[in-house]
Amino acid sequence: MLLKKKFAGNGSISLNEYKKNAEAFICNCIQKGNNNIKKTNGGLLWWQPWNNLQYVTTATFVIASYADTLSATKNYLQCTSGNVKPWELITFVKSQVDYILGKNPKKMSYMVGFGTNYPQKVHHRGASIVSIKKDKTPVRCQEGFTLWFNKNAPNPNVIDGAIVGGPDINDYYNDTRGNFQQGEAATANTAPLVGVLARLAAIS
Repeated sequence: MLLKKKFAGNGSISLNEYKKNAEAFICNCIQKGNNNIKKTNGGLLWWQPWNNLQYVTTATFVIASYADTLSATKNYLQCTSGNVKPWELITFVKSQVDYILGKNPKKMSYMVGFGTNYPQKVHHRGASIVSIKKDKTPVRCQEGFTLWFNKNAPNPNVIDGAIVGGPDINDYYNDTRGNFQQGEAATANTAPLVGVLARLAAIS
């Protein structure tokens, strides 16, 4: 009741309006809306060249969560192109997760450390500089660049579980340390996927 009063008064957006906008977003993600989100040829949702996967993982978290809400209320999603059942939303979510984990044209996992083919030169300072446990030589600020950043070798530290920015619109990924748009790992990429993987694990 408090939420309804807070959002519905004095020209503010009502909760129903939030629901309408959220459902329109989901319909656009699953390609059944009025303004569908772009997809790569390989099937990945596409928003922008810089760190696209942060949007993909967040969108899948939203869709999976809403699918459970629909299931609990014995309802379905009404999109412009037809009605969508909760299990269909989960199937779409799984398709995006499968792509991220290696079911894509490059057969590359964009989760570092998962599978045998994943980014080796992640744009991440802690991953790209050798551990003090292996080499106690101090690394000064500039030496992080001169000795390690431009080194043509895999990162000495594997940051298991990190999600990088991901491929471009053509499903291509350039695994070089300087390619921060595609190769930078971020908590914004990984955090939503944790919830999604937990949800998918419940049905496996």
